[in-house]
Amino acid sequence: MTALLTLLFEPDCFTSEPVRVAMILGGCAAIVSGVVGVFTVIRGQSFAGHALADVTGAGGSAALLLGLNPLFGFLGMAVLCAGALEWLGVRTARERDLVTGVVMGAGLGLTALLLYLDVTRSSTSGAAVMIMFGSMFTLSRSTVPLGTGVGAAALATVAVLYRPLLLSSLDPTLAEIRGVNVRWLGFLHLVILALAVSLSAMTIGAILSTALLVGPAAIAVRLEKRPGWAVLWAALIGLGVTWGGILMAYDSYYWTPGHGWPVSFCIVALTFGVYLGTCIPGLGNRPRPQAIASPRDAAGA
Repeated sequence: MTALLTLLFEPDCFTSEPVRVAMILGGCAAIVSGVVGVFTVIRGQSFAGHALADVTGAGGSAALLLGLNPLFGFLGMAVLCAGALEWLGVRTARERDLVTGVVMGAGLGLTALLLYLDVTRSSTSGAAVMIMFGSMFTLSRSTVPLGTGVGAAALATVAVLYRPLLLSSLDPTLAEIRGVNVRWLGFLHLVILALAVSLSAMTIGAILSTALLVGPAAIAVRLEKRPGWAVLWAALIGLGVTWGGILMAYDSYYWTPGHGWPVSFCIVALTFGVYLGTCIPGLGNRPRPQAIASPRDAAGA
């Protein structure tokens, strides 16, 4: 077994402090993103998740400018954007996409300004790459308690709201008939989504965090019709591609000395590869996200 591990991974891989921190925070982001991502896919709000992820870049850039932990900026901007999307109160899918696009454009514009200020005023080298595309091996151990705490809060909220959130995601009309406050649950989902994209933005960057949010969830929905199992599969797939990407990126420094591959690229590449695998005829169940379970099952499960 030891010989096999040595063949697959570099000997000092698991003793490296940056690798251990990356695996803890990356694993936390992957699990939360996978769980929340299933509800996001079912609700047809993948674009909203993408917008939240992009807008978090402004918060991370502002935090760097103020000398704060970027996670605080990611969280603050993501929650603020979630509140703005819900406050606008759009009802139809077309209106929601239009508003989401406008908010995302404004957020990216603000990100560009703040990153410019980071470079010109504070001389923060590599700020744009770190915020937009991640730099997982540079994460500090002091970020671990905050990151795991945010992840635990998101998962606990999903656990408490699981049944009404699933029902409102599958059939909002039936949920309202059963007395569920669909508008309030929609806002809470956006807040949980904000927590998820903040964690993924901190690890693989604001631009690429959508891959961790939507990719594993989309794979799980294709493979499993039962929502509970889809949530579990999404978390495990996200964890697998994240840890696999971290190990691949670390090993790549020995393949091309001094020019290792970015962790975010490795994670996204593995996610895309697994998704393509589910497209092989006969491998995935390929249910429509809206038909992952019947509303009656969701109400009584």
